Amino acid sequence: MSHVNLHAGARRWLPVALALALAACSGKDDSAPAAAEGAAPASTAAAPAAPVVAAKVQSMGTEQLRESASQALRENRMYAPAGDNAIEYYLALRDKTPDDAAVKSALTDLLPYTLIAAEQHLAREDFTEAQRLVALIEKMDPAAPALPRLKESLAKGQQNAAKRTQDESEQARKDAENRTRQQAEQQRLTEQRTREAAAAQQIAAQQDAARRDNERAEAERQASARREAETRQQQAAAQQAAAARQAAPAAAPTLRPVSTPAPRYPAEALRAGTSGEVLVEITVGTDGSVTSSRVLRATPARIFDREALNAVKRWRFEPVGAPVTTRRTLVFEPSN
Repeated sequence: MSHVNLHAGARRWLPVALALALAACSGKDDSAPAAAEGAAPASTAAAPAAPVVAAKVQSMGTEQLRESASQALRENRMYAPAGDNAIEYYLALRDKTPDDAAVKSALTDLLPYTLIAAEQHLAREDFTEAQRLVALIEKMDPAAPALPRLKESLAKGQQNAAKRTQDESEQARKDAENRTRQQAEQQRLTEQRTREAAAAQQIAAQQDAARRDNERAEAERQASARREAETRQQQAAAQQAAAARQAAPAAAPTLRPVSTPAPRYPAEALRAGTSGEVLVEITVGTDGSVTSSRVLRATPARIFDREALNAVKRWRFEPVGAPVTTRRTLVFEPSN
């Protein structure tokens, strides 16, 4: 097959192939944004640039390159995928046959569509593919008017993507730091609430213990006060009783005896020559008679008690306004 025939075949296929390719590119542009948006621009921008023409393409012979280029055009593989597209086959042919006008013409016809594809990939921020297409364009025509603009857009897009990625990383770092601070603050608040609760419990326990101590002290104070009051009452009663006892003998002198016969001397004591005395307490009624009597002390004991009591029962006094209790000592002395 001659170069002219190959070019003529390519010229016949090219308009149809380019139209189909444009339609395919449009379809790809509509369906690819979701994937493109999810891609990581910074990582694609940082990827090393691949050779413009794949090594396996450069290693092909001229006839194989022509067949592969025609096949790629028929299958609408004008500039993609990398390593198996018409442009790379034609570029390799141009390197091997630089004077082949048909190859040059085919590349000229393919250039506008490659430019459009590069623009589309730049718009989707698919910088890896855009960079490959820009490299193909520069290889096809280093003086292409749109090339500087494409390179500038590519560089700015990569910078913006890198900056956006950096900003996102910085924001993610700040968010992580904020979460860490919030968690630390939450933990601090939790620990503080735990400490406050423990302190409140301790204070409540101390207050409860103090209340019990106060209640116990108050109960003891009241009991002590009651004991003191009882003691004072007992002392007052004792003082009153003592005063009454002291006042009773003092009233005795007011008694005026009418008849106080002496007691009979017991015969046994008289024979024995025994002497003694008896202290008697008597109560005189209002009519002057002795209403009661008792022995308080007798010396010697039980010798003169009966006669002393018999004697005082016969005693008479002048009437008084109120009963009077008094004491009298009866002396028993044998006559010489």
